[in-house]
Amino acid sequence: MLPTQQVWLAIDARQVGGIEVHITHLASDLLARGLGVTIVLVADHGMTPFIALLRRAGLPYRVCRNSRDFMRQLACQPGSVLLHTHGYKAGVLGRLTAWCSGKQVVSTFHSGDEGEGWLKFYSWLDRLTARFAKCIAVSEPIARRLPVPSTVISNFVPMPTTPASVAGNRVAFVGRLSPEKGPEAFCQLAAFCPDGEFHLYGDGPMKSALWQQYGDRVQLHGFQTMAHEWHNIDLLCITSRFEGLPLVALEAMAHGIPVCTFAVGGLVNLIDHKSNGWLVEPGHVRDMAELVNYWLRSDETARSRMSQAARRTIARGYSVNHRVTDILAVYSA
Repeated sequence: MLPTQQVWLAIDARQVGGIEVHITHLASDLLARGLGVTIVLVADHGMTPFIALLRRAGLPYRVCRNSRDFMRQLACQPGSVLLHTHGYKAGVLGRLTAWCSGKQVVSTFHSGDEGEGWLKFYSWLDRLTARFAKCIAVSEPIARRLPVPSTVISNFVPMPTTPASVAGNRVAFVGRLSPEKGPEAFCQLAAFCPDGEFHLYGDGPMKSALWQQYGDRVQLHGFQTMAHEWHNIDLLCITSRFEGLPLVALEAMAHGIPVCTFAVGGLVNLIDHKSNGWLVEPGHVRDMAELVNYWLRSDETARSRMSQAARRTIARGYSVNHRVTDILAVYSA
């Protein structure tokens, strides 16, 4: 790939989640390598948290009025522009437009959830049109579901200089408050772990119901910029029904925070059970509670050992520099 080539990182985004943070890490590293990068939002949703994040980070972006405007602008770009899509809407629209206009397109598939209703249809269409792009999957399970060969490149995060202390009893969930993420399973842990202090970070359609049912035992913080919160967390629990490779797991471990998670998606390869975290049979809340209680009772030596193992895992296999180099290899293939 020529250093003068322009890259469009396309996404349909309102809130800030794992995919959005992934794009900011990717854009920052590509810019540092001297490439021309623009983050392109395929529809205008007003002043969103994602746009606020892009402005704080000083990353170049453009906002299209709607899907038709995105397709028109993409078709008008010179042939040297490479499109890299993220998410099903940008993926489907971008791949079809790039194919028709003769542009190179790469698509990263992040989600392991097929969804229901219209989301299930869009997920099917997303996979169906994968044949028009060079494909990247963030985990092996996602790669196996694609109808064409793909390159597996895991998510990645920068390494913070100072790790969290993990000396307290704060147990956290970080993610969208929606059924596929299983936040109610996390809230149920609080009843089985009386020594823990349970914190829920995120927003979504289940927020009101969770507050009404569990607000006396779990503190709901809403959407937060987690860069300011990781040092207040001692253990991360992931209770998702489906996952690719969640960025919050990588971020937590980079800060030395162990992860206790249901064994789904790419997490089964990330977590070395009882070394840098714990894997639990999906849906087995009481089993997860036993491990959380074990952590809450652990001494400083045991916590430090697991914290260091978590950080080593990220430093050795999930660094920004190594993974972006892998992505550049896909661009130039």
